[in-house]
Amino acid sequence: MTDPTDPAFLPPLPGEGPGGGKRRIKDQQLVEGRAPPSQPSPGRGRSKTVEADLDEWFAARGWKPFKFQREVWKAIAAGKSGMLHATTGAGKTYAVWLGALQVFSQARKETARPAAPPLTVLWLTPMRALAADTLRALKQPLEALGAEVHPWSAGARSGDTSSAERSAQNERLPTVLVTTPESLSLLLARADASVVLGRVRMVVVDEWHELLGNKRGVQVQLALARLERWNPGLAVWGMSATLGNLQEAMHSLLGHEDGVLVQGQVPKKLVIDSLLPGRAERFPWGGHLGLTMLPQVIDEIAASSTTLVFTNTRSQAEIWYQAMLEARPEWAGTIALHHGSLDRAVREWVELGLKSGALKAVVCTSSLDLGVDFLPVERVLQIGSPKGVARLLQRAGRSGHAPGRPSRITLVPTHSIEMVEGAAARTAIAEGHIEARHSPDQPLDVLVQHLVTVALGGGFVPDDLYEEVRGTAAYASLSRESWQWCLDFVSQGGPSLAAYPDYKRVVPDAEGVWRVPDARLARRHRMNIGTIVSDASMAVQYLGGAKIGSVEEGFVARMKPGDCFLFGGRLLELVRIHDMTAWVRRATGKRAAVPRWNGGRMPLSNTLADAVVQQLARAGEAHYDSPELQCVRPLLEIQQQWSALPTPQTLLAETLKTREGSHLFLYPFAGRHVHLGLASLLAWRVAQHEARTFSIAVNDYGFELLSATEVDWPALLPQVLRLPEGDGDTDAHTALLHEVLASLNAGELAQRRFREIARVSGLIFQGYPGEKRSSRQLQASSSLFWEVFRKYDPENKLLQQAEKELLSQELEIGRLRASLERMATQQLVLKALERPTPFSFPLMVELFREKLSNENVADRIARMVEQLEKAAGGVVTAGGVERVKSTLAFGQEGPGKSPPKPRRERRRPSRPLPPL
Repeated sequence: MTDPTDPAFLPPLPGEGPGGGKRRIKDQQLVEGRAPPSQPSPGRGRSKTVEADLDEWFAARGWKPFKFQREVWKAIAAGKSGMLHATTGAGKTYAVWLGALQVFSQARKETARPAAPPLTVLWLTPMRALAADTLRALKQPLEALGAEVHPWSAGARSGDTSSAERSAQNERLPTVLVTTPESLSLLLARADASVVLGRVRMVVVDEWHELLGNKRGVQVQLALARLERWNPGLAVWGMSATLGNLQEAMHSLLGHEDGVLVQGQVPKKLVIDSLLPGRAERFPWGGHLGLTMLPQVIDEIAASSTTLVFTNTRSQAEIWYQAMLEARPEWAGTIALHHGSLDRAVREWVELGLKSGALKAVVCTSSLDLGVDFLPVERVLQIGSPKGVARLLQRAGRSGHAPGRPSRITLVPTHSIEMVEGAAARTAIAEGHIEARHSPDQPLDVLVQHLVTVALGGGFVPDDLYEEVRGTAAYASLSRESWQWCLDFVSQGGPSLAAYPDYKRVVPDAEGVWRVPDARLARRHRMNIGTIVSDASMAVQYLGGAKIGSVEEGFVARMKPGDCFLFGGRLLELVRIHDMTAWVRRATGKRAAVPRWNGGRMPLSNTLADAVVQQLARAGEAHYDSPELQCVRPLLEIQQQWSALPTPQTLLAETLKTREGSHLFLYPFAGRHVHLGLASLLAWRVAQHEARTFSIAVNDYGFELLSATEVDWPALLPQVLRLPEGDGDTDAHTALLHEVLASLNAGELAQRRFREIARVSGLIFQGYPGEKRSSRQLQASSSLFWEVFRKYDPENKLLQQAEKELLSQELEIGRLRASLERMATQQLVLKALERPTPFSFPLMVELFREKLSNENVADRIARMVEQLEKAAGGVVTAGGVERVKSTLAFGQEGPGKSPPKPRRERRRPSRPLPPL
């Protein structure tokens, strides 16, 4: 969690009391570079060293450098590259930035104001929304030291940069430029790229953990390799606060092992607690607590100065924001909503309100996870599971963002078992267990795009560029065969597209330098540079009024005029769709269809899952030594009494016979993506013995297989849980891949992955600015290429990449294999149930929601809860039953969503299984 506006060396704030507000305003002035009048900015008009000026600047503010900051300054002065890993609010930004100023800036003796030096420092940020905030932080010492003495200029370049400023930058770039990976690629595509970027002496990669594990990080690696060719002495520094594999992360950034790893050990108190319900339900389901915790959340917000309320999805943020307004209408104007689909002006207004302390609470998503720092934020609430230790730390760091101030995050469970995750996360952090992130391996779509970019930026000689690319971590093992395929692809589109001139994008000239000869193709490539792509978005705008934001086209395409949905905290009615714009008007008194954007269900990480199992093992030994375990103790005791609790040494499986058929519940604790793959694999293996139909339900803890006919699970389970052995022609890993692909509708899933790959590699032109191309048009284009390649070019490496990404990213084949290996070493504990257990009940509810049933789901679940509570020795009141129904209608699915209409039940076939 990098800190673009770190106060860096502020002393700890005391508790709010008399004068506390004035102290907070003073601190905010320091963060924004507005020194109090009694502290004149040093250095103006005097000829001194930069170091002396910075020392005086520190002293004027009462700041004192930390040890790790001096380590960074020393390493930069020695010409070293490296990575800085330190807690949020510790001063990472100024550690690197002031080190760069000391080394690359020189005090001037001229009386007249000298010209600013050329582009010297590139500062990469993963989000363009952070660019302005980062720029403000970097300008503070420049403005304080005085342009007459240190004439550095500073600017930002991203998708939000105005055309006027972009034009000025085309003439002359500032000395320090804050930009994004995509904008850097655009600079590399300039014909004079080597002149403009050849004098860059340092690149800083902010929030490296956010880029490392995806294609944007690969794009950064390729860009750095290009810059290092022009300037072999280039210094590269990465910054992060939430990484478990630091050496690997630094190697991925630098491409070599010769780097300096600096860890900032600044004492900082981190408080992680949970907002516990008065009574934990013993038979929970996903989201069953949800908004029943709203009164407690309201009380916590009321007792704090400024609070961030994080949710995992945009739809969940909309629901909670609306519910808070309904509960406390007098808070209108003092609480706000923030997520990526809202218009930039709205987001900026919210961020400004947070900085000034004018807002009491903001309901947000990951849009506020990174970088932007808000001193007034005192508390962070996390609705539901954070799904990972790193994400929890990231969000916790948004509070108390200054050295010495404690950070506090409170978990608000949406179902009872999530309380165990709170205790598990606290233990994992205390033991230093944080998730590792790994660089993608050889994504050829990114490499193909980079080849065209470099061809535009002055051209390349294939052998030289091959060695340059192999210097990156992502392509260190790139074969000559794959390299030649990429060259053939950009020069003629491969064997199946050779007849089409649009795919002859790069060709060698008379001197053997590969360039882009067609100005039209060059313009098309520059318009579509970027590696992380998403569904086409559609503007949301009032009839005759202002634009509100944007949503994915796939969501709006399923609606018809008259349908209503929540967006930006408002209930809107769709009037019509025209010219890629959803025209809406305010709606009142109508039911809302909750928006379901992408990224709705993040899987539980390995690190947090292992910590949860450890907590369950402690509960199995009667060690209920945390508030969370004490609260959920009735649930865990019933689970142990009726079945068993999972442990690291055991694999729990449960079987149950009901009127629906034969149920198997298995609890590998591997996350929902892996569980989907495991469930599909087991169902496919069982079907090899005898043809059956299965229904599947998954959550982060386990999965359910339901067959209408009886299955002898005690006999079959040891067989279907085995690892494949392979044979003379295939190894065990390849055999597992074949089985997993055979168990799924892999063709359709891989085709969906191919759509993104086709856009990145330049097969599909996404349109010029202002040109509206629907996702249906893009999908049709990618489907055409998919079919052409499969029929005429089956060895096309982009097809192979689609399958590879499907396995590694959607199905997490590595984690799936590791789970099978672990399960093979565990003792199988198979329990035949008389009734659903607290662990199996949530999976049954998931299946009820997915199945088409002729019975009202709310009534069915309420009746089951009542029966199970009576069997457990408890009593469900009428109010409890009503709470079950209202939760289904509001807490999980969204306000006003009615139960499903009666329909005839149908079952899913086991082979092939339906698409995800």
